[in-house]
Amino acid sequence: MTILLDDDHNQHGKAVFFMVIAMLLLPGLDAFAKLLSKDMSAGQIVFYRFIFQASFMLPIVLYRKELLISLRIKPLIQFMRGVLVALATLFFFSALKYMPMAESISIFFVEPMILTILSSLLLGETIRYRRIIAIIIGFIGATIIISPSYEMFGWSAIWPLCAAVCFALYVVLTRQISGLVGVYPMQFTAGLMASLVMAIALSAGYQFDIDVLIPSLPSLDTLWMIVGLGIFATIGHIFLVNAVRHANASLLAPFQYLEIVAATILGYFIFSDLPDQQTLIGVVIIIGSGMYLIHRERVLSQREQNEPQEMSSPH
Repeated sequence: MTILLDDDHNQHGKAVFFMVIAMLLLPGLDAFAKLLSKDMSAGQIVFYRFIFQASFMLPIVLYRKELLISLRIKPLIQFMRGVLVALATLFFFSALKYMPMAESISIFFVEPMILTILSSLLLGETIRYRRIIAIIIGFIGATIIISPSYEMFGWSAIWPLCAAVCFALYVVLTRQISGLVGVYPMQFTAGLMASLVMAIALSAGYQFDIDVLIPSLPSLDTLWMIVGLGIFATIGHIFLVNAVRHANASLLAPFQYLEIVAATILGYFIFSDLPDQQTLIGVVIIIGSGMYLIHRERVLSQREQNEPQEMSSPH
């Protein structure tokens, strides 16, 4: 028994280490997306982001002989997951063009609250009154951040919220197939379907002159940023996937808020962006309510702890 407990402890330690590294790396993806937004549309940046994911995961699923399995199981759900994660990333990268990274990510982190509501409506899960209170408080925190941002950036301040809704729907669909498809095939099919969706969207953007979806040839000056985007997306998600493999999402979820800290630091050093006092108050409220929801999820949903789960991330 002692050996088993020590092994669990070691696995959990690895998972936390992987999760922390992932949360410190993924804001680098956002930084490259923000830099690239000066020269190309958000839609094209999203396309590059998921092409890298699909390309990296392809040899892994081929080696593990999971390619056909990943494509055959629930193909409609797999496609809809691609649509939703592509939309979530498109909304988020569109916001990054105009808003500071820390503010965009902080607003996005109302996603656990939206997920709780959608899980009740679509999956029949029960929301008790304490969760309802936590959700309301979390949305108050988001409103505190959005209000001045809306006055300064307009509709861009709403886009991270739209990203959170799309990503929450993506997680709902992921839960429906989590017991049927492994973590690596899910990552591959999400990247593949999102790439396909964005290729179609970019074609439509070119045809109908849609600003956010207009494709363009990258210049030599932006190639290194595209490579950086792919490297940070790939390495960050390697650590994220390995974290989920070694421990349950309920253990790892609190560490996802490190992403806000890392985004704030990067935003300051690269873009000279620093959250104001009102934003910091909103962040504290969102994190507090999110941590409480994580606690309630851990207490009330023990049956889900052994299932592969997606972490909250707009990437």
